[in-house]
Amino acid sequence: MAGVGFDGVWKEYDSDSVAVKDLTIQVESGEFVVLVGPSGCGKTTSLRMLAGLEEITEGTIEIDGVVVNNLPPKARGIGMVFQSYALYPHMSVEKNLSFGLRMQKGEGRLGKSEVDQRVSEAAELLGLTEYLDRLP
Repeated sequence: MAGVGFDGVWKEYDSDSVAVKDLTIQVESGEFVVLVGPSGCGKTTSLRMLAGLEEITEGTIEIDGVVVNNLPPKARGIGMVFQSYALYPHMSVEKNLSFGLRMQKGEGRLGKSEVDQRVSEAAELLGLTEYLDRLP
């Protein structure tokens, strides 16, 4: 897992519309972070900037100590998922939670027991344990 850093990151759409103002945070490898806030506070915009789907106005974004401001999304080695455990309604909640982990390729690929453990931890954290076998 990679560490991620935002240093003085801004996102302005125009002079009257600032989506992210001076975001500075360092997330170390292995840390679990949750972004919480009201609608429109910049949570999704920040994640889109990290993924390279949104250009930053000012500041620096690093992944594993490498500045990624000018790297295309595919070169960053990360991805985004929707804000729902039910991205695929034909799959169980467990399959939805594990999908991204199971699709990893190459060196970062996790074994079944590691995927199961991570899904279990996430389900417990989100209060979804009793729903793992159900369709969303």
